[in-house]
Amino acid sequence: MVYFLIYLFLEVIISVNISSHIGGLLTFFEILLSAFIGIAILMNFKKTLFENLRAVSYSCIDLEQFQRLNLFTLFGAIMLILPGFLTDIIGLLLQSTTLTTMLVNRYHIQSARGCDMKKYNTKEEDEIIDVEIIDTNTPHK
Repeated sequence: MVYFLIYLFLEVIISVNISSHIGGLLTFFEILLSAFIGIAILMNFKKTLFENLRAVSYSCIDLEQFQRLNLFTLFGAIMLILPGFLTDIIGLLLQSTTLTTMLVNRYHIQSARGCDMKKYNTKEEDEIIDVEIIDTNTPHK
């Protein structure tokens, strides 16, 4: 309960200060824009979840990183949907943490373990070379 009151106090102070500087109309548009961004992230969450599942199945990330990445994405999107400047800041930080962790883990672990998910997902066939052997040592009839 104490943490909620601290959060509520900080939310009011930050929202009043920012909205007094940018005005009521821009505050309204910021709330709408952040809500649309949060909804778009939730709509694309299925793709992010699939990519993280694929990374777990190829042992590029472990289960703890998988849970953390998905929870940060989900909570960040929900925080962006909620009105308020502090919730938007927290939501953006959670999204940037997720993005940074995904990028760092993807490049660092791939180079360390040789985990390349693209080699498992190629549907193109390798180049086929057709060779014809002509034997010149046999007598012709």
